[in-house]
Amino acid sequence: MNLAGYAIRHNVVTLVSIILVTVGGILAYGKLGRLEDPEYTIKEAVIYTEYPGATAEEVELEVTEPLETAIQQLKQLKEVRSISRPGLSIIFAEMQEIYDKETLPQVWDELRRRVDTAASHLPPGCKASVVNDDFGDVYGVLFAITGDGYSQHDLKEVSEDLRRELLLCPNVGRIDFWGIHSEAIYVEVDRVKLAQLGLPPTAIFDAINQQNAVTEAGRVKVGPEDVRLRVTGDYSRIEDLGEQLVQGGSQRRMIRLKDVARIERGYLDPPNEILRWNGSTAVGLGVSTGSGGNVIAMGEAIKERLAQLEARIPVGIEIHPIAHQGEKVREAVREFVLGLFEGVLIVILLLVVFMGLREGCIMGAVLLIIVFVTFLCMYTLGITLQRISLGALIIAMGMLVDDAIVVVEGTVIKSHQGMSRSQAAEKTVAETQWPLLGATAIAILAFAAITLSKDMTGEWLKSLFQVICLSLGLSWVFAITVTPYLCVTFLPLAKRSEKDPHDNPFYRSYRKLVGWCIDHRWITLAVVMAQLLIAIWGFGFVKQDFMPDMNRPQFTLDVWLPEGTHIYETSNQVAAIETFVRTLDGVRDVTSFVGRGPLRFLLTYEPEMQNSAYGQLLVTVDHYERISTLREQLTTYLKNHHPNAVTSVDAFKLGPGGGAVVARLSGHDVNTLRDLAEKVRAVMYAHGNTRSIRTDWGDRVKVESLRLADARSREIGVTRPDIARSLAMNFSGSAAGLYRKGDDLLPVMLRPLRDQRCGVDNVDNVQVWSTAQSRWVPIDQVTEGAVSCWEDPVIHRLNRIRTIRVSCKQVTGTTDTLFRQLRMPIESIELPPGYKLEWGGEHEEHEEANQKLMSNVPIAFIAMFLISIMLFNTFRHPLIIFLCLPLAVIGVTAGMLLTAKPFGFMAMLGFLSLSGMLIRNSIVLLDRTNLEIAEGKSRYGAVIDAAVSRVRPVSMAAFSTVLGMTPLLWDPFFAPMAATIMGGLTFATILTLVVVPVLYSTFFRIRR
Repeated sequence: MNLAGYAIRHNVVTLVSIILVTVGGILAYGKLGRLEDPEYTIKEAVIYTEYPGATAEEVELEVTEPLETAIQQLKQLKEVRSISRPGLSIIFAEMQEIYDKETLPQVWDELRRRVDTAASHLPPGCKASVVNDDFGDVYGVLFAITGDGYSQHDLKEVSEDLRRELLLCPNVGRIDFWGIHSEAIYVEVDRVKLAQLGLPPTAIFDAINQQNAVTEAGRVKVGPEDVRLRVTGDYSRIEDLGEQLVQGGSQRRMIRLKDVARIERGYLDPPNEILRWNGSTAVGLGVSTGSGGNVIAMGEAIKERLAQLEARIPVGIEIHPIAHQGEKVREAVREFVLGLFEGVLIVILLLVVFMGLREGCIMGAVLLIIVFVTFLCMYTLGITLQRISLGALIIAMGMLVDDAIVVVEGTVIKSHQGMSRSQAAEKTVAETQWPLLGATAIAILAFAAITLSKDMTGEWLKSLFQVICLSLGLSWVFAITVTPYLCVTFLPLAKRSEKDPHDNPFYRSYRKLVGWCIDHRWITLAVVMAQLLIAIWGFGFVKQDFMPDMNRPQFTLDVWLPEGTHIYETSNQVAAIETFVRTLDGVRDVTSFVGRGPLRFLLTYEPEMQNSAYGQLLVTVDHYERISTLREQLTTYLKNHHPNAVTSVDAFKLGPGGGAVVARLSGHDVNTLRDLAEKVRAVMYAHGNTRSIRTDWGDRVKVESLRLADARSREIGVTRPDIARSLAMNFSGSAAGLYRKGDDLLPVMLRPLRDQRCGVDNVDNVQVWSTAQSRWVPIDQVTEGAVSCWEDPVIHRLNRIRTIRVSCKQVTGTTDTLFRQLRMPIESIELPPGYKLEWGGEHEEHEEANQKLMSNVPIAFIAMFLISIMLFNTFRHPLIIFLCLPLAVIGVTAGMLLTAKPFGFMAMLGFLSLSGMLIRNSIVLLDRTNLEIAEGKSRYGAVIDAAVSRVRPVSMAAFSTVLGMTPLLWDPFFAPMAATIMGGLTFATILTLVVVPVLYSTFFRIRR
């Protein structure tokens, strides 16, 4: 195969092809989808089931258990976990990693079938289970809609109008609301009047239900027409409810509802969730991007549409961005593209300085062509521009010219030896194309463990491998086609020179060094081994961390009050914190969410489930560097002013795990689990570097329990459900029917007047209707007083076993450091038989990601070893190559300590990819050695000459990679990987240029 000769002789075809693919790449760049983070599928569905009136334990045993049993029979299931609260079961079904967005819809269908089958056996009173498989949707654009003087109803109307319009914008996938207070029609009856009139509650319920029910009235044939029949009389106004006649009492009189009740339109009380933006009541509107969509284009389309709708939006209504991924992505892409071209410029300048102007420009041109063609391939394959794919381009930047350096260097040298430019280029390509292909394949395989890792992290980082595979593959293709063409076209005609091009002080010094090291091989190897051992020892001082914090200028402040706290109390405390936060320097906006976490506006963010005792503040600052200072100020304030709350102030993490140490205790007895959790908490409290210590079960809550008087209640004709319904109607209200207004269906709620339903003292004044005696009976006649008791407000389970999680976070340092310090004391706690301790949180995510990654490393390394054997047809050459790999540890340790970067998942990935780069350099060096020997030189001279002839291309390839990655040192996500590769490659390359000749001489017994 002589592609170089074809490209040189068909120069017009080559030139036109270069122009076409370059222009295509430039156009493709403008059309590439843009996201902040790559898409990945959250393989989790949530199943909600309401069971009104049941305790958490009753929900667990009667609802959660049978549903979990059915779900666990799914062969696609990875794990099932659940939350059982009074009246509500929440089950999370997570599927195995092998399922993706194409196959998951079928899995969700099977999940629904199993849930529906199990739901038919649930106890009476259970509502239908709801399966939400859109739990992982990311609402990249999240607005807060406020209006001074406007009601929640007005904000809802505006929000719904905006949803109708914004759904028409390109790239918009889905729009949901947050913080809308459900409306209701309240019929507030006077309890005393009901008792005096002897009017049963069922009379009111039946009257409202029957009057406003939608009922088919049939149709009649009128001549050739089919005419539908209608009956008027349903409620068209709220006042119509007041005119409703109700029959009841001992004399069966007809009574107008307005004579015994006050009727008004209001909001369900208490609300499930409360949203405020800078202290103003708000409604949240979240917009998600369609699959593969361009979030920047979507953001622009939304901005343009909102400007067009400005005239329709009522005066005083304001739309504030809480999170706008489009703007973040635009800024991130701009910074990454700037870093990309900085890398290109650095590499080109390096090549120009060390290889000459024309040679440097040729390789710079090749580099730019590869980048643009990579964009074209990304567009063809549907790979978006985001944090990972752009980072991959910067990582690959220096490696993209490695093959071109070898071809240009060989062409220049052969030209000086008297060959024509075309002969020199063709001969160089013929000698090096297969070793370069093998070296390129090995460099690609070093990243293959990423795409083979079948977990969330592997799916998230998939585009890293894809882009590196594309760009490196293209670099080899262009090195053997475009580079020879450019060398023949632009390199000057070289005069034959008898002078050795490697005869200068640098090469002479290097030649002497290699010769001395070969002659004193055992001393050399001993020194290298000593350096390696010191580096391994020094690695123990490198910080460990799974994923770093984002440089996002936002942070969260989570507030957990004691379980059972009323949502209004939670809202008041969160409002007080919010007021203080807004006074701090650097704070721009504060959005508070009470009752549950917000819509998922970030891929790595996991919102809290419904909990009236929970609130979260999302604080926007002018620069992310302020977060650490603000965290200290807020921690002091919260400790002094809200001591009863567990709080956590955190920047956003770039990966899963949440940055917490989580101890999971599993067993069957609730009391035993709580005792064990207290022991774990005690260990965490005793440590001086912990904060935000909490359990996910919370403390037990107080319950007022009325004791049923069995004999008297049977005599009077009152049952336990009668008492329960009377209490519910008195304090929470009972649904009596529906009121229709346009597309709104509002529940009609029956409840007493305010002074008759507020406060626990009113329990004694509750009246219960006796159907047997057709009269109201005081509740104290059918009960024997009330007692206060304590019960579990929530029960968590993992794989159908009760599990309590105890978590904490570090004040300073990394989560991994805190985990290592807490592990032994906590694991030394004695567990009863049948109970177990497991570690969750960041440690579990880190271990799982590393395990999945490392499980595929042997496959990649076996493939790399086989390619090495195929290139050299010996065992000794691959052995020499792989013995040099540990030398990278020397540079990695130095790089991590000098830059003070933690060694985490991305650094581990960098370490693995570093192996491919080192093997590539070693192959180039060993291949040249074989060529020198084949030309008839002595073996000793061939080793020395090969090392000297390859010192510049190997060094240039390594240092262009190192300098090309410099922009990544300032990116929080890629900085650990960049430090690993830059340090490892720098030191390992210098050592490789000495150690490979020494090992070659040792294995092949070569002496002077």
